[in-house]
Order: sequence, then structure tokens, then C-alpha cells
Amino acid sequence: MALGAASLRPADVTSALSTTLTALAAAGGAPPYRVGGTSAALLQGVHLPVGDIDLLVSRRADVDTFAKALSSHPCLHPPAWIPASSQYFTRYEVHGVQVEISTVEQETDSDAMECIGSGPWLHHVLVACGPHQVPVVRPELRLATELLRNRPDRYEPLLNHLSTHGYDAALLHKALTAHTLPPHHHHLIKTRLTQPPSPSQ
Repeated sequence: MALGAASLRPADVTSALSTTLTALAAAGGAPPYRVGGTSAALLQGVHLPVGDIDLLVSRRADVDTFAKALSSHPCLHPPAWIPASSQYFTRYEVHGVQVEISTVEQETDSDAMECIGSGPWLHHVLVACGPHQVPVVRPELRLATELLRNRPDRYEPLLNHLSTHGYDAALLHKALTAHTLPPHHHHLIKTRLTQPPSPSQ
């Protein structure tokens, strides 16, 4: 998200994502995907800055399927391999919102990372988005990512949300240990997330 750029509202994300998925269905495509990034947190009620929608898929052919479905919308980045981030990536503009679809082709032994390995495929919840039930990555995984990136404007709202609504303590522990975080971030977690996790989480 560019410095000074306006944050997307929940309605912006819902509209663009619903249009994307409706176009995908109309084109006959149904690849498995996960919504990640800050937009996933926003869809779960976390109030934080959001600049785009991130869709994770497992195969490059799935990126191409999304691209074909969105061919009537402006293409900002044609499907292409990005070696620096090990992604096959494309970006479209839908109702003024940037929608990014990519693979992330990196290896990990952890099952609790947000966009690498089995984490996003195992740890997600379904959120209503127009006529669609959308699989969004759990906020515990996003919190670990934002702490790693040291972005307090993102991790503070996530901490507030988890402390209020509950969280999966075991999953959060796994997500935090999957990254090398400085000691002050571990201390922050211990002092801010003192409530027991909700049984429903």
C-alpha cells in the first residue's frame, strides 16, 4: 500500500472480490484459493489499512484461470514469473480495487505461515461475500506476518481484535515460532493477549 494511499473499506473489498468470483464462476473456473493479506483480516472485522486484495492459489494454471476470467477488466500486470519472490503473479483492477492473484512457491516445514506451505490451506474460515462463501486466512497467521514486517499500523489492530474476540493460542504460538521475531515482539504478545482464547475459535 503506497504511503498516503486511502485504505479500502469493507464494501470496496466485498464488491471487488464478489465480482471477481462471479466472473470466475461464469468462465467455468473453480480453482481452490485463499484470501490472504490485510484484506482477509478486514473481511473478518479487523479495522486496519488495506491497499489491495491478495488471492493465493496453488498452481500457475490457476493464476491463468483467474486472469482469463478477469479479461474484461484492466490488467495491471500480466501473468508472469517473479523470481525474487518465487511467485507466478498477476494483477487486475476490479471496481477501482487492485486484485492480485499468485502462487507462492517456497518451501517450509511449518503449517502456520500465512502464504507459504500448508498454513493458508489448513487455517482459514469462511466469510460471506455477496453470494459467495470466501475462505480467508486466519488472523493469527497475519499477525505473525505483520510483526515480522514490523508494521504497527497493521499489527496493533490485529492485537486489539484478537484480544477482544479471542484467538487460537496454539495456532498463534506456531505462527510466531515459524518466524524469527525480536524479543520485544514476544513480550508484546504476552502483555497484550492475556485473555483466554474463545472456545469457538
